[in-house]
Amino acid sequence: MPTTLRAAREPDDVPADVPGESTFVEANGRTFHAVEAGPANGELVLLLHGFPEFWYGWRDQIRPLVDEGYRVVVPDQRGYNRSERPGRVADYRIEELAADVTGLIDAYDRDTAAVVGHDWGGVVGWWTAIHAAERLSSFVAINAPHPTVIRRTLSGDPAQLLRSGYALFFQVPKLPEAVVRAANWRLPTTMMRESSMPGTFSTADFDRYREAWGREGAFTAMLNWYRASGRHRPVPETDEVTVPTRVIWGVHDQFLKRRMAYDSVDYCTDGRLTTFQEATHWVQHEQPIKVADVVVDELS
Repeated sequence: MPTTLRAAREPDDVPADVPGESTFVEANGRTFHAVEAGPANGELVLLLHGFPEFWYGWRDQIRPLVDEGYRVVVPDQRGYNRSERPGRVADYRIEELAADVTGLIDAYDRDTAAVVGHDWGGVVGWWTAIHAAERLSSFVAINAPHPTVIRRTLSGDPAQLLRSGYALFFQVPKLPEAVVRAANWRLPTTMMRESSMPGTFSTADFDRYREAWGREGAFTAMLNWYRASGRHRPVPETDEVTVPTRVIWGVHDQFLKRRMAYDSVDYCTDGRLTTFQEATHWVQHEQPIKVADVVVDELS
């Protein structure tokens, strides 16, 4: 499948209560849709979403960061929503995804940026922090373990392997996206609703998600992140993370065991852990103000 940008060149509608403008940015040889907010000369903060979200998943954290004077950039990551969708599975290897991050920092003419990542966005952030530490001023991982913790836990903990079983289904070519689309996106909506606190996601939220998932080639690109990780399993050059790091964790995560958060901090030379008892994998939605406060505290 060739690179796809058709039907994606119009900016997203940004909700009236969310500061910022929708735009397109050239980085790492690709075109990314992003929402930009805050003073142009503010310290750059990149917010990286996970699966199956897009920039909209950070809507509650944008204003608190802008109010602190940060320049906030929230991209649709490679393949998602209105960003460019390369056609090969190999285009979604973790090295390419991390290169997108440093490419975005370059695109905004900065030497460094603070990176905040949830889920897959956090995994990309970890890889960037390990291999391009000089480009990150600080890093916040939200319900996203260190890559070595992921590898060792999956290989040695059958219970965690069971929790991650959905990723095995995603390895099958073409079938998962066909099934999900035929059922009007029931699988991702049910997954998000049943793994989060009651009322976390509204009907209007899911309308936005369905629109993003339904763009030409988007859901295949999203699954290609999993397919690339299954076919190509690089080992980090080092386990040590020298970038100042905060791990935020919703303790009732149905997908990832809590001890993965503690194990991840152990690999950081300057690391901290903040846990939220009344939260799940979707902690930035369930505790938006508290999560924003922790992020601001870490960045400052």
